[in-house]
Amino acid sequence: MRRTNLALLVLLVATLTLPASTFAQDWAKTRLDASPRHREYVTLKHGDRSVQAFVVYPEVNRKVPVVILIHEIFGLSDWAKEMADELAAAGYIVIAPDLLSGTGPNGGGTDSYSGMDAITKAVSGLDPNTVNADLDAAADYGQRLPASNGTIATVGFCWGGGKSFAFATHRKELAAAFVFYGPPPSDFSTITAPVYGFYAGNDARIGATLPETISGMKAAHKKFEPVTYDGAGHGFMRAGEDPANNNPANKTARDRAFTRLISLLKALPGGSSAHLQTKSDASASAKQSTASEVSCHPTTEVAAIM
Repeated sequence: MRRTNLALLVLLVATLTLPASTFAQDWAKTRLDASPRHREYVTLKHGDRSVQAFVVYPEVNRKVPVVILIHEIFGLSDWAKEMADELAAAGYIVIAPDLLSGTGPNGGGTDSYSGMDAITKAVSGLDPNTVNADLDAAADYGQRLPASNGTIATVGFCWGGGKSFAFATHRKELAAAFVFYGPPPSDFSTITAPVYGFYAGNDARIGATLPETISGMKAAHKKFEPVTYDGAGHGFMRAGEDPANNNPANKTARDRAFTRLISLLKALPGGSSAHLQTKSDASASAKQSTASEVSCHPTTEVAAIM
């Protein structure tokens, strides 16, 4: 019995000290590994800082917009990379910077941390000004790419959703900011891009910020179009893809939100003819019309449109 307990203790300690890559979403990595699209890692530099970024290219024959993907509080995970690949499959260059670059053990990024608790603590402690500078570097890099048409949009999830919203207050030539269940900035006055929100019905923490955000954006005369998906929980874009998901509303919200996101990206300068239909896009299209066809109501799927 003692030997069994000792073995269990050793296993527990080993699990707690495994590298972050061990906690990866294997299902997301499997999908990513099967992708035919060109993927690469690049180093973005600004000042004395270097940021590693994951870049995915679409299979198209013309210049296209660039989407800066801002990861969740869980860092640049396999799911974040897989989502970048899905957006590239729809016809966009996607740049996903690892905002933990240089902050981990031995100067590493997300993969160098010991586990999710360490990652979330590190992401939570990032300096907002440094995050904006990192995103600026990604946007500048994207605009210089020969395959880019110069149009830049951000899409962020969870913590990254809040940073997508905040970046809209910082980057004047941003074409659009897509905010997935992220908190708003404290001041809307400097926003110039339209902001599109994607929220979960069962997410009181973020949902509670919506009324004030809607009224604040309206008072500042800014374009804000939030949609709330009933029954879905926080993180539904990831949870809705996870084979272990046990909430059907997460899958429904994920499919509908992805369809809406692609529809809005198509409206960007040069975005429409770059569009390529993906499996996710096609299945979602069969379930829901685009966001513009959904009636506006604060307590149902469309929370409000300014």
